[in-house]
Amino acid sequence: MQNGFSVEFFIANLVSKIINNIFGTLIGKTKSNSNSINMKNTLKLLGLALMASAISLTSCKNKKETVKQAGEVEIIIPCSGEEYFSNKKYFRANAVGESLDQMTSKKKALSNAKSQLAGDIQTTMKVVGDNYVKSSEFNNTEEVLERFEENARTVVNQQLSGLKTICEKLTRTPEGKYKTYIAIELSGDELLNAYNETLSKDQNLKIDYNYEKFKETFDKEMEKFENQ
Repeated sequence: MQNGFSVEFFIANLVSKIINNIFGTLIGKTKSNSNSINMKNTLKLLGLALMASAISLTSCKNKKETVKQAGEVEIIIPCSGEEYFSNKKYFRANAVGESLDQMTSKKKALSNAKSQLAGDIQTTMKVVGDNYVKSSEFNNTEEVLERFEENARTVVNQQLSGLKTICEKLTRTPEGKYKTYIAIELSGDELLNAYNETLSKDQNLKIDYNYEKFKETFDKEMEKFENQ
């Protein structure tokens, strides 16, 4: 684009000089000094006009090329983005469901979001359980880990019924299908309390179970969401 500007400017300038030289000769032969001066002024204006025209055309051309090269369109997906990510206080998930039926599209979106949320929670709780058991003195480590995982699945299934919808958008495609975008969340504190209640009642774990230590392990794992 810079080279294009220089070439056009050079051509316009050259044309101006040529016209000045040609008509300068004619003006020199003119008897009237007044007419000569007027002619020179006219030629200068003509040269400047040509130069301005060339610059303007080049500028427009450059702008068009810039737009063409950019050519990117931002795609905004409803119920998505950083505000819908999990953090140290909430587990979050978002999903989309599509169907010819409006309610079915919502059910699909909610089901997909729940599946994602459940998977994320179970993954996190498995890490929490592993770290807690490894840092504690349990005689039968494998059995204890298995009990933690079983309790985690039970708690997650129970808590999913009390999750909160934090975003819901409905659109319709050109083909006439409905698309539901949805985002849900589950409080980390509520999950921890439910998990603690379940572990406290487990006959195989309650003797050696330390809530404060487990909570510390849980909070440390939740903090990792802030750095993702």
